[in-house]
Amino acid sequence: MSDAPLNATVTAFQETSEGGRDEKMAQRRLSMRKTKEILRLKFEAGLGNHKIGRALGISASTVWEALMRAQAAGLTWPLPNEMTEGELERRLYPSAGLAARKDARIPDWGAVQTELRKKHVTLRLLWEEYRVVHPDGYEYSWFCQHFRCWQKDIDVVMRQEHKTGEKVFIDWAGDTIPLIEKETGELRPCYLFLAVLGASSYTYAEPTLRQDAASFLSCHVHMFEFFGGVPELLVPDNLKTGVTSPCYYEPDLNPAYSALAEHYGCCVLPTRPGRPRDKAKVETGVLFAERRILAPLRRRQFFSLKDVQEAVTAQLARLNERPFQKLPGSRRSIFLAEEQPALRALPERPYEHRNRKRARVHIDYHVELFGHYYSVPYGLAGTEAEIRYTPGVVEIFSEGVRVASHVRDDTKGRASTSPEHMPPRHRHYLEWTPERFESWGRKIGPETEKLISAVMARHRHPALGYRSCLGILRLEQRYGAARLEAAAERTLRYGGASYKSVSHILKSGLDRKPGSPAAPAPEPLFHENLRGPDYFAS
Repeated sequence: MSDAPLNATVTAFQETSEGGRDEKMAQRRLSMRKTKEILRLKFEAGLGNHKIGRALGISASTVWEALMRAQAAGLTWPLPNEMTEGELERRLYPSAGLAARKDARIPDWGAVQTELRKKHVTLRLLWEEYRVVHPDGYEYSWFCQHFRCWQKDIDVVMRQEHKTGEKVFIDWAGDTIPLIEKETGELRPCYLFLAVLGASSYTYAEPTLRQDAASFLSCHVHMFEFFGGVPELLVPDNLKTGVTSPCYYEPDLNPAYSALAEHYGCCVLPTRPGRPRDKAKVETGVLFAERRILAPLRRRQFFSLKDVQEAVTAQLARLNERPFQKLPGSRRSIFLAEEQPALRALPERPYEHRNRKRARVHIDYHVELFGHYYSVPYGLAGTEAEIRYTPGVVEIFSEGVRVASHVRDDTKGRASTSPEHMPPRHRHYLEWTPERFESWGRKIGPETEKLISAVMARHRHPALGYRSCLGILRLEQRYGAARLEAAAERTLRYGGASYKSVSHILKSGLDRKPGSPAAPAPEPLFHENLRGPDYFAS
């Protein structure tokens, strides 16, 4: 419905009820069923008055009249489920006698309350609009006093008294700060995280580029550092970054949010869904922040998040230092004197957000994260595991128990393997090195050492020759060191540096035979039919 001259509409209908048109209006009074249909088509379907009239077989003026009566009665769509058609009719068409007795200058308090729920609308603004319609109307103090009395009669609300150090109310501001991208010139929204302590109303504000879980938790860490302590309860709105499943009785918290609360030794108490008064403190803080932080920055241009943070910090300091209107001191003075001493001490280390990922342990007892592989105990191969990682650390959990921890490494295709995670045979293999194999060969003899070096030199990487070397060294157990030395010497002499060559020599007993003398060089052949170089020279 139109926000503009609400009181003028009310006055017009009051005069209509007081005048001689009551009988004519009664004659063309619509049925409540059709009136409900007008409201539905207007506010759900978004149709114009002429289209609504054609759909219902009535004139556009009749549609307008029904809408104005609903506005004057302070009705909103959808109508309350408990409102009967009889009650609706009494609200839309009050009796002539009652209207005649009513002072025309008295505002429609129901409409005033409806307007107050809209963004940035204040009671003083509504009073100023009222005085435009009624220049001889009541003063601002009378306006406020009677509205509060009317509220008490229809809306009983428990007044919350907050203990020092007990609660901090948390939410995001509704409005954003535009951030200009330097490269493209595009506008990017910058969100404002807000937290308000219950007793002192001391406020914390932080701009972020995202409203994701990581930013939400990071703002909490900075908030605790700003306060210099930890309250007993965190009271957030039912945001997905903090509450995964809102519930009136047992809301489900985000696991990371629960971990943060556990780290700082506090509890999370989400507000009830659809109960904004549960967090009236932060709602007031949001409103105040929009007026004292966002509004003064509305004409400034920002090109980086750092610039926004500096500007918000400056405005936040002014907000907390601003003297109260009806109380002595300011938010900061009351916080320092009363609330900060009641806060719990900060832990030694701030909370570090850990992202989570489910993964299956491969057959090689490693899990994959961003192309890099991290080891777990080999007995967990084939099972499901949970990876919790930060920019510096990767932790792996199995059934809620931490089984591995690694320094994060984003090198793709490589592996971070802990020796204690390997089975004994793999661990032994990990200890193999070229130097170690050469040392084992040296203990048998110099020829064996030379053979070990020659075997590893044949491969692109020494590790490819480890198994051959191991086989050669194990031949000592069967044939003895002397025979292995002789076989190694014979193998090297004939250029056969391999396990198969040494094994064949030992099996055939060639190591026991003296080395064959070198065959003499063949003599050149001479024959009358052979032509030498002199023939071609001629």
